[in-house]
Amino acid sequence: MQSTKTISDAAAAAAFRRLIAHLQHRHDAENIDLMGLAGFCRNCLADWVMEAANEEGADLTKDEARELIHGMPAAEWKAKFQSEATPEKLQKMQESVAKNAVGH
Repeated sequence: MQSTKTISDAAAAAAFRRLIAHLQHRHDAENIDLMGLAGFCRNCLADWVMEAANEEGADLTKDEARELIHGMPAAEWKAKFQSEATPEKLQKMQESVAKNAVGH
């Protein structure tokens, strides 16, 4: 059952900023783990931000969007915090991402 209540733009923006701050704080939650559990990660979020901003007429690049979400250049974040993906994590990610196609 879908709720009839909606989230105001101000509340959604505040919650989004809190999510970004949380992800910038929790570097131990790696993108591969987020993908395996939820089917999205920091990079996905950055892509969504880029797409939404560009639909509104901005000129945001993928690298700029990822830096906004990671709190630093993505390559720097990757070098500091990303470990090698295990075959098990890759499999879990693939299974999780496959669920994204349903209803999207």
